[in-house]
Amino acid sequence: MTVIDVSEADFEREVLERSRTTPVVVDFWAAWCGPCRQLGPLLESATAAREGDVILAKLDTDANPGLAASFQIQGIPAVKAFRDGVVVAEFVGAQPRQSVEAFFDTIVPSEVDRLIEAGDEASLRQAVGLAPGRPDAAVPLARLLVSRGQLDDARSLLADVPVGFEADGLRARIELQERGEQLEAFAAIDAGERAQAFDLLLAAMAEPHSRHEDVRLVIVGELARVDAGDELARDTRRRLATALF
Repeated sequence: MTVIDVSEADFEREVLERSRTTPVVVDFWAAWCGPCRQLGPLLESATAAREGDVILAKLDTDANPGLAASFQIQGIPAVKAFRDGVVVAEFVGAQPRQSVEAFFDTIVPSEVDRLIEAGDEASLRQAVGLAPGRPDAAVPLARLLVSRGQLDDARSLLADVPVGFEADGLRARIELQERGEQLEAFAAIDAGERAQAFDLLLAAMAEPHSRHEDVRLVIVGELARVDAGDELARDTRRRLATALF
């Protein structure tokens, strides 16, 4: 467990600078403060559970009045989390264990978060196993399965995912792909050729026998993956609106 005592002499080095590589939670406390004694063990337990992913720095406000004043500490215990040298989260007063754990979860990436950030198939499968239905894990994994033609597996994976542009787009693609429709557009998507894919899908919107709603959902789902200010995205939205109205 990484717990350190800090003072005005080393606060900049131990908190501000260290927070540029590892989040630092500062516990502003005092020896006479009963709620501080209640909260302290919970903060230490939460820090220990995260195995070096966060540092707990304890600062005695009586011994360091300048720092207490500079951070406008008006009541203790006061807890502030630092990342990249600035406060990113805070609370005042004793809190129950559940609230303390939730506070730390906003600061330190969870195991699922780290697996999703890794982004490879094995990591995404682990993430889905830990958090079934979490869109940022299930959707990219389903997209990979769809690109390989594993449509039933992808459909099952998406069954627990709530409504959303990307998830709905993949569901629509599965339906079209099973019917053997828009395969050239899907190949372009998988190859990263979005401009070509959008051209083909928008052309399908003009075909009288095309499954227009499924095609629209695919387009909207792919647009959700593109920066909203991207020129291709703006042009595609305009063309899609023209096709619909």
